[in-house]
Amino acid sequence: MDSISTSSSSACPLTTPQWNLDRPFLTGHFHQETKSSSQVAASKGFSTDSFSPGNEKAIGSYHASVQELIVIDDLLSALIGIEGRYISIKRVRSKDENFAFQVDASMDLALQESAKRLFPLCESYLLINQFVESRSQFKTGLVNHAFAAALRALLLDYQAMVAQLEHQFRLGKLSIQGLWFYCQPMMGSMQALSVVIRKASANNIVGTAILNLLQSQAKAMAGDHTVRSLLEKMTQSASSAYLGILERWVYEGVIDDPYGELFIAENKSLPKESLSQDYDAKYWRQRYSLKDDIPSFLENAAGIILTTGKYLNVMRECGHNVQVPVSENSKFMSFGANHQYLECIKAAYEFASGELLTLVKEKYDLMGKLRSIKHYLLLDQGDFLVHFMDIARDELSKKPDEISVEKLQSLLDLALRSTAAAADPCHEDLTCYVERSTLMKSLSMLKDLEVNRSVFDGSDLEEPVSITGLETFSLSYKVQWPLSLVISRKALTKYQLIFRFLFHCKHVDRQLCGAWQVHQAVRALNTQGTAISRSSLLCRSMLKFISSLLHYLTFEVLEPNWHVMHNRLKTAKSIDEVIQYHDFFLEKCLRECLLLLPELLKKVERLKTICLQYAAATQWLVSSSIDITKIDTSSDGALGMEKLKQLKLRKPSQALKADAENASVTDSILKFEREFNSEIQSLRPILSSGSRAEPYLTHLAQWILSVGRDQ
Repeated sequence: MDSISTSSSSACPLTTPQWNLDRPFLTGHFHQETKSSSQVAASKGFSTDSFSPGNEKAIGSYHASVQELIVIDDLLSALIGIEGRYISIKRVRSKDENFAFQVDASMDLALQESAKRLFPLCESYLLINQFVESRSQFKTGLVNHAFAAALRALLLDYQAMVAQLEHQFRLGKLSIQGLWFYCQPMMGSMQALSVVIRKASANNIVGTAILNLLQSQAKAMAGDHTVRSLLEKMTQSASSAYLGILERWVYEGVIDDPYGELFIAENKSLPKESLSQDYDAKYWRQRYSLKDDIPSFLENAAGIILTTGKYLNVMRECGHNVQVPVSENSKFMSFGANHQYLECIKAAYEFASGELLTLVKEKYDLMGKLRSIKHYLLLDQGDFLVHFMDIARDELSKKPDEISVEKLQSLLDLALRSTAAAADPCHEDLTCYVERSTLMKSLSMLKDLEVNRSVFDGSDLEEPVSITGLETFSLSYKVQWPLSLVISRKALTKYQLIFRFLFHCKHVDRQLCGAWQVHQAVRALNTQGTAISRSSLLCRSMLKFISSLLHYLTFEVLEPNWHVMHNRLKTAKSIDEVIQYHDFFLEKCLRECLLLLPELLKKVERLKTICLQYAAATQWLVSSSIDITKIDTSSDGALGMEKLKQLKLRKPSQALKADAENASVTDSILKFEREFNSEIQSLRPILSSGSRAEPYLTHLAQWILSVGRDQ
């Protein structure tokens, strides 16, 4: 028949593609280009949307042997997506874009069944070919490009096999059963790939999702070694470009990902400078972050991969160009059962971590900065503070809105230059800062602290009318990159909360010391049994309270915790560990300094308020009890030396007043004593129960329980 021609050339032995691990493709020429099925069909006068048989007479009019030859000829065309004279192809417009194959109804039934067995292979070819054409566009990403290239190479092998079958057919050596025999080994592989392609097309997935889909399908075909090997080869081919992107991130800290396929997202709107203003320190957590779609073979190493690139980025931001040493064995060529790529990632992480830690500790002197902050914000060296409080007392006594921060800064600089702090090269980084709210309100506004906010009520958060700079003054510290990773805005805020509490306690202690000096000045007088004697006992109890509180805060909380953190930082293996140990230190100090225990803090603040009110009234109490003019004192309640000498020269008989005149003074002292003792009594059960759950409160509780017993 004219539709079937024979060839006089020498016979060529028929070969089938070897779908094995050694030779996944028969030809493997990635550079070759083939015409799409639509182009070939158009050249024959057909449409891929709706093929219709030519005006041939019914195939059933031919003899069975002739029908077989016609069917084989049509099937060879259908195998590469071209319809024949008696086999038509129609595209079914649906979500899955299926293809329907139809045969002439008059065809021999046995031949119909034989032809239908090959239709799934024909359909798989059409689906794969269509996918290759659609996913070769730039917008589909590098993974799809690589996957499409691997599929194109596979189709070249497939087409070569069909050409060999056609050659055997032209020689008259191919039957319908022989065609089925040679095509059968490829059925499973092509159908497995068509399943992947249907899912990929239906969800329009790209990048990581393609790799995960290929891997999951390979695992699902565990029982078919040939198909699984093919899918694994496809996965490796598709991941080659992905691993190239990953390799640059792990070895250089650079995201070269034009189509956003890598599982690491970069937020360019967060510059490194934000660490010094942003309380939440979003830069370190959100500048680079993990996406949801992580390749399954990298899922366990995703955190290390992210951290490695972040470390390299920090060094690049510092102008310290560093690259992980790369050898031939450390290239991310492929992934497999040997997990060689995981070893490469681990080695890169250890190198980047060590380099950054050395840079931060040695070049930028992290420990020196932390020690400097400890000297000033944790009052480790308080000589500058005493001098500052003396020269800045007038400014600090004003309301926060009336305070000149510039004047405070100049006074602070003067105090620093006049004391031992001048030897510290970091003292110039210290700046003044005046808050606009009380310590209690500041604590309640920080959402990340583990504070029981139900303990705070409206009265606690109301700003008192008499609030001054003494309650709101704080210090700040200039921290440059990359130390701002560790000493971030959040960390500095926590330091400032501790400083404000210590600073106010120091102020209360100074006021009570001034009151105690007033009482000591009149010891030469015969005050036995008078209101002054009772006031002296109350002053001693208050001093004992505030002194023990300061001792607890400094020597039982801050110093021990600092030494623990210092030792941990020496053995830290990465900057993340440094950040973790530093944050843990601050959280522990905040809690043990009572700042995260609102119920206790409220009681302590109330006791400090009573002490300040008493210290302010001491001048009036003493001067009203003895027959002298008003004693001149400094703002801290300290008597001038000349006035002390004059007072001691007076006779006791002239100094003492009548009992009736002492009544109002005695009432005032008793009122202060009742309020102070009442607060101490209410504090005892809270401390007693708290010390069972929080052992660090034990020493403070032991002392508090003894307050007032000697009165």
